Amino acid sequence: MVEREEREFGDVTVRPAAGRATVRLRIPAKAEYIALCRLALGGLGELRRLDDETTADLKLALTEAVSNSVRHAYGPEAGGHVDVTYALDAERMAVEVVDDGAGFDPDEPPSVTGNGISEGGLGIAIIRAIADELEIDSRPGRRGSRLRFVKLLAS
Repeated sequence: MVEREEREFGDVTVRPAAGRATVRLRIPAKAEYIALCRLALGGLGELRRLDDETTADLKLALTEAVSNSVRHAYGPEAGGHVDVTYALDAERMAVEVVDDGAGFDPDEPPSVTGNGISEGGLGIAIIRAIADELEIDSRPGRRGSRLRFVKLLAS
């Protein structure tokens, strides 16, 4: 059972409210921390007993969103962090991924090379296919990106 008080655990904040749970996680912008984001989502999903297919879809969309921040926002050698916020209620799971790295054009199609689509070029398309709602706030030349997706949950 979720307690009704806010608790902070280092870079993790849990804010339970009546019928809703919110978890905030700040990770270093490094690939090895993506698994932690997936574990947090899976744990939160247990509160609502999400089915395996929904959980897998949410983890895939989350992985694509956080991977984009880790790979593209800061570059291979630069440091930074990624903030992930999960909000779960009876009807939906919302996930927001925010970084303060380099912005991007969310409407730019994946780049195609002679051998097909470039690595990482389908992340946004995958999230669009999984999510029921998607918001992206980012622009080239501007610092910071915000991606928020929502998955409606079956009753």
